[in-house]
Amino acid sequence: MKYTQLGRTGLKVSRLVLGTMNFGPQTDEADSHAIMDAALDAGINFFDTANVYGWGENKGRTESIIGNWFAQGGGRRDKVVLATKVYGNMGPDGEVWPNHDKLSAVNIRRAVDASLKRLRTDYIDLYQFHHIDRNTPFEEIWQAIDVLVQQGKVLYAGSSNFPGYKIAQANEVAARRGGTIGLVSEQCLYNLAERRAEMEVIPAAQDYGLGVIPWSPLHGGLLGGVLKKEVQGARRTTGRAAESLADPAVRAQVQAYEDLLDKHGVEPGEAALAWLLTRPGVTGPIVGPRTAEQLASALRAVELELSAELLTGLDEIFPGPGPSPEAFAW
Repeated sequence: MKYTQLGRTGLKVSRLVLGTMNFGPQTDEADSHAIMDAALDAGINFFDTANVYGWGENKGRTESIIGNWFAQGGGRRDKVVLATKVYGNMGPDGEVWPNHDKLSAVNIRRAVDASLKRLRTDYIDLYQFHHIDRNTPFEEIWQAIDVLVQQGKVLYAGSSNFPGYKIAQANEVAARRGGTIGLVSEQCLYNLAERRAEMEVIPAAQDYGLGVIPWSPLHGGLLGGVLKKEVQGARRTTGRAAESLADPAVRAQVQAYEDLLDKHGVEPGEAALAWLLTRPGVTGPIVGPRTAEQLASALRAVELELSAELLTGLDEIFPGPGPSPEAFAW
């Protein structure tokens, strides 16, 4: 496994991030524990989750699965850089009660204590804001985080799904307050088929020293060899990939992508991950394996070297938007 610093911090993290969103809803607890053991054995030390994972009436279930894994001992907790998130409503399913969601100081305090209890740990390495809160000023948010840092419950703070201007705003407020390190990472939607983050989000992250953690690196399976699997009858296309492939232009684009990789003898899913690892500012993509085989495929991507010819071909098929403001001004 290869490692890098998380943004401008001294924290070393693996170039692959283990996403746990499937733990509970799609992968049972025993298999989830086996995947985490395999990831740790392979050197992946960066695990990502969120308080709402498990969804619906099972919100919090994923954190509990991770907590039960930590409780097995063997140095599991000490070896893991643990990231979770706050924002979503954690009240009983269907019940929306004031101050049980978003980023008010009272909800942050409540949410972190609940996450710590489910995760069966006394600290969170990276506490991420799952979405912007348009009604809570950053002065209040940073005051709440400062308290948690002083209490030893949180070490670093990060953002998720933030636009570039909110990254700037958050860190400018942190700088004015003094003594607050501010955001150290941004978790955003970013992959070959969805490159809008290159316009504003990633440049802002780089300027402010945030590590970029792309989610959905295969774009809901679209970049994982979906057409080849259709032909082989190995998997029925569903969800975001099926919706995208309904557009003939997208289907033709994906076919060109798979043909290019077939020509170079590279597996599509591994190429999509390896491409992200070449991108400026990227700490590591989040991979959410449901099986040990999917984890093994992701691990191969870390060692995969993409030729200049292949990288050029990928850019031709999936051209980025270009830098801002040129991308939209001229």
